[in-house]
Amino acid sequence: MLLAVDVGNTQTVFGLFEGAELGDRWRIATEAQRTGDELGALLSDFLDLAALDGICLSSTVPRLVREYEHLAERWATAPLLVLGPGVATGIEIRYDDPREVGPDRIANAVAAKERFGSPVIVVDFGTSTNFDVVSADGQYVGGVLAPGIETSMEALFARAARLVKVDYAEPQQVIGKTTESALRSGLVYGFAGQVDGIVDAIRRELGVDAQVVATGGLADLIAPHSRSISIVEPFLTLDGLRLIWERNTSDS
Repeated sequence: MLLAVDVGNTQTVFGLFEGAELGDRWRIATEAQRTGDELGALLSDFLDLAALDGICLSSTVPRLVREYEHLAERWATAPLLVLGPGVATGIEIRYDDPREVGPDRIANAVAAKERFGSPVIVVDFGTSTNFDVVSADGQYVGGVLAPGIETSMEALFARAARLVKVDYAEPQQVIGKTTESALRSGLVYGFAGQVDGIVDAIRRELGVDAQVVATGGLADLIAPHSRSISIVEPFLTLDGLRLIWERNTSDS
C-alpha cells in the first residue's frame, strides 16, 4: 500500500492507495510545529503504518519534510519519496525556475494530463486558488496564483467589524436578502466569476479551448456556478502523487 500525503499551508490530506485504487483518505489541519513522532502517533489511529510499502509526499511547508522523513524511518520503516527537484514526473516543466513551482501544482498537472489528456487547466481551491496549465503538447507551462476563498473571506471578516463569519454554503439566490445570504452569494458567484475570467484569458493565450478540472476542498461549492469547470476531482493531487511514485519506483 502507498500513503500519499499532500501537505498544504492550511490542511493536510492523506490517501491510501492499493494499486491505482484510492481507498481511505483523511484531512487534518496543517500544524507546522508537529513532530515526526506526533505525526506517527496520529496516523497510527487511522492505519497500520507497518503495512505501508511507501510514502509519497508533497509539502508546501518545508519544515515538515524532515518530520515526515522521521515518520517514514521510525514509524513506518518504509521508503519516502519527496516530490521536488530531481524527481521524475513524466511531464516537461516549461517554467523560468522549475524549483519555484509548488509540488502540489506539479502533482495536479501530472494527474490531469494522465487522466484527461492535454491541453488541460487545473483549478485548485486551497489557501490560494491555483490555476495550472498543461499545453496541447503536454508540457506544464505555468499558471496563475490568486487569493484563496478562505484566505479572502478571513481578511474581509477581519477588516469589516459589522460582518459576521458565515458557513461556506451555496446561496439560495444571487440577490441576498440578509447580510449572511449576501456574503454567501458574493463568495460563490464572486469566485466562480474569477475562475471563468481567468480561464477565458488562459484559453485565449493558449489559442485552444482547454478543458478545466477543479480540485481542492471547496471545488464542489464553486464548480456548479462556473461555466468553464467541466470536471471535479477532489483528490486529484493524491492521484498525481501516486503516478509520480510509480514512475520513480517502477522496475521497468
